[in-house]
Amino acid sequence: MSKLFSEANKAAFSNPLNLDNPVTVQVLGICSALAVTSQLEPAIVMGLSVTVITAFSNVIISLLRKTIPNRIRIIVQLVVVAALVTIVSQMLKAFAYDVSVQLSVYVGLIITNCILMGRLEAFAMQNAPWPSFLDGIGNGLGYAIILVIVGFVRELFGFGTLFGINIIPQSWYVSNGGWYMDNGMMVMPAMSLIIVGCVIWAHRSINKEAK
Repeated sequence: MSKLFSEANKAAFSNPLNLDNPVTVQVLGICSALAVTSQLEPAIVMGLSVTVITAFSNVIISLLRKTIPNRIRIIVQLVVVAALVTIVSQMLKAFAYDVSVQLSVYVGLIITNCILMGRLEAFAMQNAPWPSFLDGIGNGLGYAIILVIVGFVRELFGFGTLFGINIIPQSWYVSNGGWYMDNGMMVMPAMSLIIVGCVIWAHRSINKEAK
């Protein structure tokens, strides 16, 4: 049991959540972080999807790592990721169709997510299944945290809602004699880039001494 939760395994899980976050530190997975964060629900679903796919693709590649010929390892990794992405995509269509429509083609584009391929090549190919699983979970959740933060800010100030539920009282709006208006800039792709940049700046400022 102590080996399962050794310091190295704990670091494989916890470092991507903060000090080695794949988005704010490694600057990976930015494209999907910009594309699916106009609302909180698709941001959460996308983050969880990437977490599941990263974790299980890491485990599969780790189990196969000693049998994969070096010259075709990237092809094998892509096949594994593509199979898992297809499974997740079909499950979303079956159980969360509205969200899958919102995510559109971006679920399929998880195949090209740099976080997945980076962890497979840099970690799973060199480590046992359990550490690889923890590494996949950690990196997926680290990515998901940033998506949730960006999705929270954009939906709240862009639509005045969270999960489609009105948070800002209707009496505050100018149309009802109040002072507030939804910020239309928040729902535009350019604003997501600015918010991600602010999150990266804040994260690096907070963790400057730790790094």
